Amino acid sequence: MSDWIKGMDLSTLMEVERCGGKFYDRGVCSDAMDILKEYGMNMVRLRLWNDPFTEDGKSYGAGGNDIETTLSIAKRAKEKGVGWLLDFHYSDFWADPGKQRVPKAWRKMDAAQLESAVYDYTFETLRRCRSEDILPQMVAVGNEISKGLLWPYGKVPQFDNIARFVSAGIRAVRKIDKNIKIMIHLDNGGNNELYRTWFDSYFTNGGEDFDCIGLSYYPFWHGTLNMLKHNMNDIALRYHKDLVVAEVSMGYTMEDYREYEQLEQNDRKGMATRPELVEKIDYPMTTQGQSDFMRDILEVIRDVPEGRGKGFFYWEPAWIPVPGSGWATSDACEYIGEAGPGGNEWANQALFDYRGNVLPALKVIRDFL
Repeated sequence: MSDWIKGMDLSTLMEVERCGGKFYDRGVCSDAMDILKEYGMNMVRLRLWNDPFTEDGKSYGAGGNDIETTLSIAKRAKEKGVGWLLDFHYSDFWADPGKQRVPKAWRKMDAAQLESAVYDYTFETLRRCRSEDILPQMVAVGNEISKGLLWPYGKVPQFDNIARFVSAGIRAVRKIDKNIKIMIHLDNGGNNELYRTWFDSYFTNGGEDFDCIGLSYYPFWHGTLNMLKHNMNDIALRYHKDLVVAEVSMGYTMEDYREYEQLEQNDRKGMATRPELVEKIDYPMTTQGQSDFMRDILEVIRDVPEGRGKGFFYWEPAWIPVPGSGWATSDACEYIGEAGPGGNEWANQALFDYRGNVLPALKVIRDFL
């Protein structure tokens, strides 16, 4: 693994391709991975859901990231000389600070049984990776676990259970290969109080040691870049862990992409970057604004004390709008208890335009460092 990560989360790539998405650099159609590697990508980040299907086998969508899908993408990356981070969600679908649902197969378990389940699932997943010669270079034990994981047992402030569950995953990774870097990943990278409280509580409750703190930072949700800088600089000196911005993105347009999704208006999720959020950020939603933002955040990461800033993963740079690729099917919405509709809410934050053409921010990434 390169010492400085220029990473891309490509978890939906196979779905986008199946739905007809194509990618272009200077008018030439190519594999998105090849294009991104040309622009500096040296790692991919891939999520893993335990069982992202209905009981009758229908995919929940959003990439359908079961073990088969995730390993297929990882193997493609390896063939191209690109490393990977395996992002365990420990859920059957999206896990984030708003939802950390116990997988269907674990629903009747108590805390002790969940601890064992995390260990066994992590171990068996990585053992399969090893058997297929596709071990990841880095593993995230949980996804955006700011409010815990495996609710209700592991929901903040129950840090005794949070530490138990996370530590079980860490022990399983170490058992497979002590050289795999281990990340604990929270959201809201501009919130210093969150990070101090969370990690102080984790260590106080006997949490196992790890290698890297991952931060999500979206400028329309997580404060200013100065807030991110303050937090990263502070926790680097406080915990002496490497820091990676595990999720980041920035929009390049507010132009609607309805015609590309080919969905009726009442079936569309719409953009995550609602106008009232965009008004609060320091960068315009233009190709230049996206480029300037990427330059500035890369400088923030580079300048973290002790050389602890180790890079970033751009979230879903290739999730362009194509018919059939959305954040959740109707079955998935029912499973997570959220209202629909589906569709793609991230397309205006990709690093390719709606037609699949490379955007200028990729040059900033390529030429940095």
